[in-house]
Amino acid sequence: MTLDFLGTLQRTQMCGELRPQDAGQQVVVMGWVNRRRDHGNLIFLDVRDRSGLIQVVLDKELSASAHSRGEAARPEFVVAATGTVRRRAAGLENPNMATGEIEVVASELLLLNDAKTPPFSPAEDAIANEEVRLKYRYLDLRRVEMQKNFRIRHEVARAIRNYLSDEGFLEIETPFMTRSTPEGARDYLVPSRVHPGSFYALPQSPQIFKQILMVSGFDKYFQIARCFRDEDLRADRQPEFTQIDLEMTFPQQELIFKTVEGFLTAAFKTAGITLEIPFVHMTYDEAIRRYGIDKPDMRLPAMVDLTETVTNELRDSLKIEALLPVLGFVIPSAGSLSGTQRRGLVDEIRKYFGECGLDFLDVARLRTNQAFAPLASAIESQMIATPNDLLIVITPKLGTPERWNHDPQWIYKKVGGLRLELARKFADKHGLYTQTGSAADYKFCWVTDFPMYEWDEEAKTWQAAHHPFTSPHEEDIKAGRLTSDKGAVRALAYDIVLNGTELGSGSIRIHRKDVQAEIFRSLGMDEAEQKARFGFFLDALEYGTPPHGGIALGLDRIVMILAGAASLREVIAFPKTARAIDLMVDAPTPVSEQQMKELSLRTVVRS
Repeated sequence: MTLDFLGTLQRTQMCGELRPQDAGQQVVVMGWVNRRRDHGNLIFLDVRDRSGLIQVVLDKELSASAHSRGEAARPEFVVAATGTVRRRAAGLENPNMATGEIEVVASELLLLNDAKTPPFSPAEDAIANEEVRLKYRYLDLRRVEMQKNFRIRHEVARAIRNYLSDEGFLEIETPFMTRSTPEGARDYLVPSRVHPGSFYALPQSPQIFKQILMVSGFDKYFQIARCFRDEDLRADRQPEFTQIDLEMTFPQQELIFKTVEGFLTAAFKTAGITLEIPFVHMTYDEAIRRYGIDKPDMRLPAMVDLTETVTNELRDSLKIEALLPVLGFVIPSAGSLSGTQRRGLVDEIRKYFGECGLDFLDVARLRTNQAFAPLASAIESQMIATPNDLLIVITPKLGTPERWNHDPQWIYKKVGGLRLELARKFADKHGLYTQTGSAADYKFCWVTDFPMYEWDEEAKTWQAAHHPFTSPHEEDIKAGRLTSDKGAVRALAYDIVLNGTELGSGSIRIHRKDVQAEIFRSLGMDEAEQKARFGFFLDALEYGTPPHGGIALGLDRIVMILAGAASLREVIAFPKTARAIDLMVDAPTPVSEQQMKELSLRTVVRS
């Protein structure tokens, strides 16, 4: 088979752009053969490019040479077709194609490149083996679904960039090669050839640089920034990712919230979704009490505190702990369980809680007891449950381990975990998480006033819960809690959450050197360590640093949710596997001895 050269032939339209009003026009379309159907004297090629498909007709009587080339064409061959647009005959339209009312009758067909039989067809809607997809990512990305995902990504990024630019933010790039700073994960390190034994670190975020830009007087900064974290991977986490990063001077939290709500509204509008603003606000403590988690999924009803509803008589009868809360929650439309299913659910709940001292109160059985029927009705009324709902009440039993009395939030977190577990169990069956394309599908909220510190049980020390550049509440500083009661210190930190997924985190920053040094000291850093690790930053704080704050949101996660994808790998062009491997280019790989020598490195493999 002889392949053709393109020569001076120029494409006139994208395949998916043609419409009935183009009938009669001479066009040149180019792309890949999506499917081929041979009917003897008539050959039909569905030609595909980024914009969609067009049916090309090769009629032997009209052009024997074009028909001959069509006989040689196979799926994924690259072709150029010159011809006339015409309406399809009545009854032969294809309602599943945007161009299904028309076709191109080719007078000439060029075979620009051939293709091996691919391991899977880009014409398929889904390919089960993800490793094969990632190995042949260039084929996977040809699929309509993947092309759609990256159109969404482009439109979202463009809308955000335009919105922030119009609001007076300047887009400024920060370095990829910097020094290691604490950001909550391990750094990727880059050895220096010029300075043997020294390393750059790839940024986990542009945190310090964007703060220095505020010191530098730029007032409002943003960047759609590449970031790198060496951490264990999962469906919504990749070692390299993209975040919408911004910082501004003289803000209150509310100004940052308004800015984020503005660019998210612009981003979601590109997908035809009008968001309702302002978003719900709740404190960290409120989120834990109502949802058992600091990233609440508000598509499900919140937990209900039934402590006051459960009578002392019932507590004594069922041996319910008097000092700890009784919590209930509802899983909508999941109440039609058989007796066997209900018994299995009780066993599942008790297995989930294990020996932690929490148990399940079956309200349906309680209702059948004449003495407790009014209480069952009161519980159902307080939880706003219907007969079609699954109603769960969790009770701390007598003998609950003493340590939980000192950490009652643990109970909220454990019950909140069960709430999500059962929601996932019943979601598919009852359509709890079905996307309808309306604003009601997207439940945003702001979570504020996070703890400043968290206890590291293994290291037996307090660590920064957010990052050490986050400002504590002023009253907590004045009350001396930084040294006397770290567990009670609240941070001026906030998260933006959507449908149980944390989209981003931010904070009002520390802008005074004395406060920053005190935070470092409270984390166990002496003056020498502070100077060695952050001397340049502490120096910058001495030169008139304005109050400032900011936030960073995961662009990949936003696009993943808008695309209805199950994994970040569906919206990142060249992602890594769960083992941080790029199957397409086979990375990471060993490097040559010469390269190692130039970098003054050698490899020691741990056993």
